[in-house]
Amino acid sequence: MKYIIILGDGMADEPIAKLGNKTPLQAAKTPYMDELAQKGRSGMLDTIPEGMSPGSEIANLSVLGYDVPGVYEGRGVLEAASMGVDILPDEMAMRCNLVTIEGDALKNHSAGHISTTEAAELIHFLNDKLGNELFGFYPGVSYRHLLKMKGGNKNIVCTPPHDVPGKPFLPLLVKPADESAQSTADELNKLILASQKILQHHPVNQKRIAGGKEPANSIWVWSPGYRPAMQPLNKKYPIKKGAVISAVDLIRGIGVYAGLEVIRVEGATGLYDTNYEGKARAALDALKENDFVFLHIEASDEAGHEGDVDLKVKTIEYLDSRIVKPIYEETRQMDENVLIAILPDHPTPCAIRTHTRDAVPFVIYHKGILPDGVKTYDEFAAKEGAFGLLRGDEFMKMLMK
Repeated sequence: MKYIIILGDGMADEPIAKLGNKTPLQAAKTPYMDELAQKGRSGMLDTIPEGMSPGSEIANLSVLGYDVPGVYEGRGVLEAASMGVDILPDEMAMRCNLVTIEGDALKNHSAGHISTTEAAELIHFLNDKLGNELFGFYPGVSYRHLLKMKGGNKNIVCTPPHDVPGKPFLPLLVKPADESAQSTADELNKLILASQKILQHHPVNQKRIAGGKEPANSIWVWSPGYRPAMQPLNKKYPIKKGAVISAVDLIRGIGVYAGLEVIRVEGATGLYDTNYEGKARAALDALKENDFVFLHIEASDEAGHEGDVDLKVKTIEYLDSRIVKPIYEETRQMDENVLIAILPDHPTPCAIRTHTRDAVPFVIYHKGILPDGVKTYDEFAAKEGAFGLLRGDEFMKMLMK
């Protein structure tokens, strides 16, 4: 048996009046995911451990069967692994978003999905102006970047910017969780405010404003941590060799620590315009050399964060026709049996534009599996599936039986 997990980040949602009180998954035309539901078995998966926030790093680690409270050290260190940035024992890494501040509000968590080229110019500028022995800035993809802090204390409270669109930003600045972290919080907040002073007049932002685009006029730091202690997947499960395919540094970084080969696909953007066909082809090619492939598609999550219902439906339809269809059709012709699992990591409801901790629907198909009578792939049909409600590592354990 070979295995491929197709993860549509943030696909799950809630009923929306505009869609006739259907979810985007229900409203979208998804004949191939529905066929897999009819031929396979479905269920629901609770991906967020009690007491933890419903971030993509938490949820994807959970999908892959890790004891999240035992290994989680923030998403910054995971992204650093993907970017090839070494984190020393006395260093703390954290996500550094480029965001849009308007008045006193955090208007946009992605600076209008700033391009990677524009963002890199701004991050290098910030490193020249604000980088020192304490801080270092490292460019990533689009709005997602990395900040390293020498000797930082991770006992701080940070707010993910995608959780607070339109909220006043000053009350959301970094706070110490205890007295030991006060100086770390103070230094990070000084850095955020300093970035606002020097970014607003940068030529990249002046050009974006002139073009009617959101300026990247502030950094926003969050999810701090040190190097995680993660076992490779092949030490936990009967996997000999695996690969991860994603446009997102966070997922690639999880793959690095999980011992998976990171496969980069030209034109993979993490948005609705990503190279779906290229990612499907890369996954199929990877299955020839690997017995496990984790294929991550970000687009639906970004549509949910934007609150764009029509775009979210479109991203789900693209995933079905441009990812699931070719993988399903080609794997059926392979000599080896290939198990296909499809699921989101968490819901990203358009109505609230952020993640929730609700369980997500999954479907599993392979040659010889006994169908359970479910006819469609969505949040409500999957509740009637034979697998019922699984939690944490139960999904991977069941997958690998």
